[in-house]
Amino acid sequence: MVHPGGIETEMATKGQNVPDYYSSVPLGRIGQPVEIARTVAFLASDESSYCTGTEIVVDGGMTLGAEEDQ
Repeated sequence: MVHPGGIETEMATKGQNVPDYYSSVPLGRIGQPVEIARTVAFLASDESSYCTGTEIVVDGGMTLGAEEDQ
């Protein structure tokens, strides 16, 4: 299962600029759709043949907390 974080889509930006919040995540930016697609492609490929029953978080460190929370 893939757990994406904030990804630069219409849903996250509401048609506006990327919210300032995303500069406070550990990687300092919002994710791009291709980053989720690459993760899914990896899981669908033979390269992940030994990955079973895992959850992969693709969120730039968002679940670790914002910079000011550290």
